[in-house]
Amino acid sequence: MEHLEPPTWTTPGAPVRSGIPEHGRIPKYYAVKAHVAALIEELGEGGTLPAERDLAVRYEVSRETVRQALRELLLEGRLQRRGRGTVVAGPKLEQPLSLASYTEGVRRQGRRPGRRLVTLDRFAAPPALAAELDLEPGASVWHMERVLLADDERVGLESTYVAEARVPRLDRDFDPDSSFYAYLRERLGIGFGDADERIETVLATPREALLIGTPPALPMLLLHRLSRDTGGRPLERVRTLYRGDRFSFTTRLG
Repeated sequence: MEHLEPPTWTTPGAPVRSGIPEHGRIPKYYAVKAHVAALIEELGEGGTLPAERDLAVRYEVSRETVRQALRELLLEGRLQRRGRGTVVAGPKLEQPLSLASYTEGVRRQGRRPGRRLVTLDRFAAPPALAAELDLEPGASVWHMERVLLADDERVGLESTYVAEARVPRLDRDFDPDSSFYAYLRERLGIGFGDADERIETVLATPREALLIGTPPALPMLLLHRLSRDTGGRPLERVRTLYRGDRFSFTTRLG
C-alpha cells in the first residue's frame, strides 16, 4: 500500500529516523514491521499476535509482505513461535563480558540457569589446542559439551576444553548441570586470573541448531574464550554459541 507509513520511533536505542533511507522510499515490509513493533509494545510479553491474514487485511498488504516483516522481528528476538501462533517475546538475557560464569549471569536476572550434558570425553590434544593450553601435543584433554538453559529454555551450546591433568576426576566429581567455574574454585582451589575473549556472528551448523532447538538460519553469537589461572597459566578453552534472538552482551568501559 503506497500510503502505509511507519510510526515514529520514540524509545531510546530505536533505529535512527525510523530506519527511513535518505531518499525517503520506504519498503512496504518495513512499514508493516514498524507497525507490528508498535503493536508488540501494546500487547506486552506473552501477548498473542493476530494471524498473518488479519495483519495483511489490517495493513492492506500481501501476506508475503507480512511474513517478511515477521521474519525480521523473529530474528531480532521480539517475537517467538508458540504452537501455531506467534507471541511477544520477553526481554533478552544480558550476559556480562567478564570472568563470571554463565550460571552467575543468568541468576542475576532472576532466571533459573541450567545445563544439559551432551558429551564428556577425552582425546589427544592436536598441536593448535595444545599450544593454547600450554601442553605437549597429544596430551589428554577433556571435551565437555553442554546445552545452556534458562528457565528450561535452550539458549546456547557450550564446549569446554581443559587438560585432564588439571581436572583428573571431572567425569566422577563434577555435576554437569552445575557451574564449572564454581567446581574449579570450590573443589579444586583453582582461581581465574584473566582471559582473552573474541565475539563474532555465525550461523549454527545443522547439528548445533538441532541441539539448541533453533532454525539453522537463526544468527548466533559465538564467543571464543581462553582463560588463565591466577598464576597466568592457560586453564580452559571455551567455545560458546548463544542464540542471537535471546542474548545481548554488556560491559562497563572506563
